[in-house]
Amino acid sequence: MKTTRYFDNLIRRPDRVDIKPEWIQYVINNPVKKTVQSDGRVRLWAPIKAYGNRHLHVILLEDGETVHNAFFDRGFKL
Repeated sequence: MKTTRYFDNLIRRPDRVDIKPEWIQYVINNPVKKTVQSDGRVRLWAPIKAYGNRHLHVILLEDGETVHNAFFDRGFKL
């Protein structure tokens, strides 16, 4: 999985350390919602069963494969 330097530093934060790489890959492969920002970044969401079905929000760069951000989205709505 390709990641940005920003993501590599961000994932060390206490509120992000529980996010597993396999969960991020799951979201990339199985999004329940996908949007593209005006800057070309791709936003994906999927529920993670092992984390109480909370929705993990993953943001990819314009290339559609490099992970830039990931977090559990408390306000997610389908």
